[in-house]
Amino acid sequence: MKNEPVARRESILVAVTTDPIDLAELSAFVAVPSAGSVVVFTGVVRDNSPGRDGVTGLEYEAYGEVAVGKMREIVDEAFGRWSILRIAAVHRVGSLDVEEAAVCVAVSTAHRTDGFDACRYVIDQLKSRVPIWKKEHWPGGAEWVAEGG
Repeated sequence: MKNEPVARRESILVAVTTDPIDLAELSAFVAVPSAGSVVVFTGVVRDNSPGRDGVTGLEYEAYGEVAVGKMREIVDEAFGRWSILRIAAVHRVGSLDVEEAAVCVAVSTAHRTDGFDACRYVIDQLKSRVPIWKKEHWPGGAEWVAEGG
């Protein structure tokens, strides 16, 4: 994550990056000896969207520093609601091919219920509140689309 907006402290890593997301690196970041649960959600580019087959890729744009600030706000909210040990939330921008990771949230907690709930909260809030835009590409065209599930 070279030269991209990043918010980091010992237990939090939040970033918007043009680099491919390293899932192993994020899992390792959140893993600590006291964790009984590491939950990782990875959103990947699929070859279709509602009403359209043949998606060949996506393009993401973000308001870098603003996006990271909103992501950090969401992560801080999650820390206030669940017993999180460590958390990472990373979103990729730029052109992505089908099957590439676009976003990853990794959470470590003592127990799985907190991990699943916190991970779901962070990805759901990230999709609805963070200024990141998505453009779908398909043979013969492209279109900016609203984020969905």
